Amino acid sequence: MLGRLDTFVAPQPKRWVIRAMTPVNRVFMLGGIPLLRDVPLLRRVPGIRGVTNIRVFDFPAADQARLAVVCGAGKATFVTPNHPEFFTDWMIDKEVLARVSPWAAAWATHGVVNGLGRAMQKFWLANNLIAQIPGNAGAAREHSVTWSLTGNGVLLHPEGAVGWHADTVAPLLPGAAEMAGEALERGRWERPGFQAWVAPVVWKLVFLRDVERELAAECAYVEKRLRIAVESGLPPPRRVYRIYEELLARAEARSGLVADRSLPFSERHEALITHLERQLSGELTLSEGQEPQRVARRWLRENRGHERYSAVKALSGEIALQRRIGPFAFANPLVTQEELAEHLKRIRNDYCAGTLRDTLNRFVPQPAAPRRAILRVPEPIGLHAWQGSAAEATEELRRRMQAAIDTINAELASSTPRVTYPNPFHAG
Repeated sequence: MLGRLDTFVAPQPKRWVIRAMTPVNRVFMLGGIPLLRDVPLLRRVPGIRGVTNIRVFDFPAADQARLAVVCGAGKATFVTPNHPEFFTDWMIDKEVLARVSPWAAAWATHGVVNGLGRAMQKFWLANNLIAQIPGNAGAAREHSVTWSLTGNGVLLHPEGAVGWHADTVAPLLPGAAEMAGEALERGRWERPGFQAWVAPVVWKLVFLRDVERELAAECAYVEKRLRIAVESGLPPPRRVYRIYEELLARAEARSGLVADRSLPFSERHEALITHLERQLSGELTLSEGQEPQRVARRWLRENRGHERYSAVKALSGEIALQRRIGPFAFANPLVTQEELAEHLKRIRNDYCAGTLRDTLNRFVPQPAAPRRAILRVPEPIGLHAWQGSAAEATEELRRRMQAAIDTINAELASSTPRVTYPNPFHAG
């Protein structure tokens, strides 16, 4: 019998709850209380300064209109934001929907919707959140398609889990395009002119001031929690690199590899993943061409209690952990303070656990300083006029999202002085 965490319960949206939460989100979760948020001592209180500390919400009217026009009666719309930061994601999503489609449903992890007790589950369902249950998404998909046919829209993150890499859109999951296709078929039974849209949104956060001191303090906390020796005098990028290099060396030792610190980080990292995948393939006796992680996820769902279950789970988990840092880290010769902050938040989420502070940071990560949120809406994809497959629509969705983020970064580079450093992960 499934427990509450893994049991889908359909949202029970209450408009008064959704309406009441909009100003609460704008003040306490995003921007803070004007005047009080800048008072010494008071500005350290998250609710007063805004839990996510977003002072500027840069969402041009033209982009809002581009999104609003594809939402409403006679349309099934799936809104697909990128997913660079946990907790802040829902706060920004909430504000976007409040402006263009306030009664839209939104997907969220089952750990949030179902895992925080009955009272919180009732609250999240009243806010129209759909619990995404790993390996059992059928009910959530069916509800999403049905709800989209009302013209109120559904929001979900096609990147899946948070990756902490705002400048790079990860490979997307096809669910939004597939559900939009299903909604189109069902909608046209009753209305030949029915439309189905996949509407991308991208956002990026930038600090409003230099945060080197705050980054150094967070590095010190992580080094202490992970028992990594401090080397005084290093700037934040070198400290972040040393933390990751030490974590890589520990993973190499666990897997039986000998660390060769003369090699670039990226080469050692790729060699470790290849070694782990070879071990996992041996545990699963895979056929040629099978992807180890995909097979392992299915195998683990179907073989609880198997004598090799623990070994397969450990190897699969280690591979997933190592893949959390990818090509985005190695690509550019310079690194920004925002990227360093993302590295630190990813490390704290993935490796720091066991204290109340770590738990709170995992659910509500705190930014180093006030920020500006830059939001843009690339051109939506109309499935009613699309000639390709859902997979092709998903790839086009990713292309449009990445192009929009690249445009944001190009505009920042030409107009806003930013603190950058040589990227220690870049191998040249």
